Amino acid sequence: MQKPNGYDEARETGGYTPIELGGHYAVIKQVVEKQSSTGKPMIVVLFDFCDPDKQPGYFAESFESDNREEKKWPFAGTKYIMVQDFQDTNKTSRQFKTFCSCVEKSNNMTISWGGSDWGKQFKGKKIGVIYGEEEQEYDGEKSMRTLPRFFCQWERVKGAAVPAAKYLTISEPVVPKAPEGFSMITDEEIPF
Repeated sequence: MQKPNGYDEARETGGYTPIELGGHYAVIKQVVEKQSSTGKPMIVVLFDFCDPDKQPGYFAESFESDNREEKKWPFAGTKYIMVQDFQDTNKTSRQFKTFCSCVEKSNNMTISWGGSDWGKQFKGKKIGVIYGEEEQEYDGEKSMRTLPRFFCQWERVKGAAVPAAKYLTISEPVVPKAPEGFSMITDEEIPF
């Protein structure tokens, strides 16, 4: 066998430390205002674990060891938050209000509203993050993934409970319709 292209640059597997479930002490790295794919306002929060957490610098280490041409902050260290409520766009979403309140209370500060650089005021601020498991599906295979589920106040990290696992919803089976001009036969009508 000839040496494959990119062999020397490829990373080895192993040495992976999973994120512990439950509460983590974190520091906000960046908050960016964006629009969702449907054009609704949202923010993207990038954060990393910090002292006194059990896994400080977890996402920075992962980011630094990423050898792809376009590095991305790890997904598990990112939280996408819709600003508006899903049912009533005239209301603020609970998740957005919780994030803002947790930052204010954790840092003894008041958020400044307005301006084009609104997200910059969050950089370096501390916050608590609660991790739990969420089911995902890829290529027909289901698996569990550890993701940030909620933000909390810094002081509440220590006693934070692990949230219940979140599973994909089971949709109702689709009942086929009989072609036009035919009637459906049910199990009750079959004589055997």
